[in-house]
Amino acid sequence: MGAAANERPAYLREGEERGRLPVVRASFERDWAALAGIGGGGAEGYHRFAWTPVDLALRAWFRDEAARRDMTCEQDRNGNLWAWWGTPGPDAVVTGSHLDSVPGGGAFDGPLGVVSAFLAVDELRARGVVPDRPIAVVDFADEEGARFGVACVGSRLLTGVLAPHAARELRDGDGVTLAEAMRAAGADPDALGRDEEALARVGAFVELHVEQGRGLVDLGAPVGVASAIWPHGRWRCTFHGEGDHAGTTRLADRHDPMLPFAATVLAARQAAEGLGALATFGKVRIVPGGTNAIPSRVDAWLDGRAPDAATVDRLVEDIAAAARAAAVPHGVQVEVAVESSTPLVEFGGALRDRVATALGGVPALPTGAGHDAGILSAHAPTAMLFVRNPTGTSHSPAEHATTTDCVTGILALTTVLEDLACR
Repeated sequence: MGAAANERPAYLREGEERGRLPVVRASFERDWAALAGIGGGGAEGYHRFAWTPVDLALRAWFRDEAARRDMTCEQDRNGNLWAWWGTPGPDAVVTGSHLDSVPGGGAFDGPLGVVSAFLAVDELRARGVVPDRPIAVVDFADEEGARFGVACVGSRLLTGVLAPHAARELRDGDGVTLAEAMRAAGADPDALGRDEEALARVGAFVELHVEQGRGLVDLGAPVGVASAIWPHGRWRCTFHGEGDHAGTTRLADRHDPMLPFAATVLAARQAAEGLGALATFGKVRIVPGGTNAIPSRVDAWLDGRAPDAATVDRLVEDIAAAARAAAVPHGVQVEVAVESSTPLVEFGGALRDRVATALGGVPALPTGAGHDAGILSAHAPTAMLFVRNPTGTSHSPAEHATTTDCVTGILALTTVLEDLACR
């Protein structure tokens, strides 16, 4: 675990000795307040979805922050935003995260990494650092996949993991395609696809993120590094029944898809418990959706995660088998189709070791949450920093990090960037 939990880490002591903690705290509070009012907040959480007016406001905020620092801002062909300190070019040190949210999401998931990245640049400049490598702050587009159903769209397109034709045809709940949404927002969907020029610039990527669990709380540490991201994916389960009248159709004559779906939800929980995995049905669409109508179809989206790929495969197989078995007595047909899949990501090797060394030894812990860093890891050296979340809750308004811990994370990121960018 490195230094004892009650020791002041070197990167924090350096900030104290320079008298920078009050300055960084004030800057964080200023920038955080400027962002907080965009897209919701409060008890209802945030609703920051890709290629909406709220997303455009977030993009404007990013550009304003870059301009205030005299950083060159670019939008790549996949909608990702890059703010450059130094001439854009190869072997850059890149940091950042995303600004979009899940429905009713918390304030910190994503935005903490972007705000911290800009403030780390400020801190490097205040120290008089002149980096040998360009530094970029990135805001990846549509990381959560809340609107179109596929996570990490911007980084998947950047790296070629998601085919551009498949991306353009993704639809939201109102039937609007990603291509249509992008055009309405002034972007060009015809340009989507693997971006060799942008990828070639990434010499290393470090993503700071609020922890989405209680690992650092239990360890008594404000900051940690990621050791791995569990393999995970999303599957669409469709139950085809027969619509009819709720008041005139006998129970024995019904082909109600809600019944096998309900059984599948329970079966998913049992399968996850038995395998040491995680399974969640968090999104359901009922057709036609009338109170007095028996549904003709139920579309439900399964989120499955586990420590290894074999367990994820077994989890989905068991849930699909349970769904089909539950459907037979009701004369319902079941289809299960994968919508996205992410393999195990292990943040090992020289970069993680260098980050941990620069920070004087911090805890390393895995996560079940997906991140753009996981997508980029197959194409560039990648590492993650986590900032303690005292609630242990995420994707909820209860998600939190104290200002003191956020400042600690900013100083940790500053130390890492200085080590990487100054050969």
